[in-house]
Amino acid sequence: MSPREAIKIAERKGLDLVEIVPTAKPPVCKIIDYGKYRYEQQKKEKIQRKNQQVTTLKEIRFHPNTDDHDFEFKARHCRQFILDGDKVKAAVIFKGREMAYTEHGEVLLNRLIEKLSDIAKVESPPKLEGRHMIAILVADKSKSKKH
Repeated sequence: MSPREAIKIAERKGLDLVEIVPTAKPPVCKIIDYGKYRYEQQKKEKIQRKNQQVTTLKEIRFHPNTDDHDFEFKARHCRQFILDGDKVKAAVIFKGREMAYTEHGEVLLNRLIEKLSDIAKVESPPKLEGRHMIAILVADKSKSKKH
């Protein structure tokens, strides 16, 4: 029906003509109380925001010659971040002549990946970007449910 006819019917009933799907051909409209419609929409949006999962990226920095105790300490932090549902960006930073020993950084990141393999999976494997070697770990849903 034409928009004029629909508006007349809505006015007779004391309601509003609300466009529900403007992208459709022809646009879909309903005769309803606009205030009630807005209230329902806001309620739906609030529920969607509440159920939305926000993941943040936490960064842990290492050096190629990081000591065992420091490694364990940082690995525990990584474990906690992953259990909290965050992504972890593990970075090995090379200074000066350390760039000649990038394999030490790769060994360190692989050791971290192995240590966290029970709860995490690798999103991006260790790769060298300038003076940083970076690996990204995320929570593995299939493994975390078993614990």
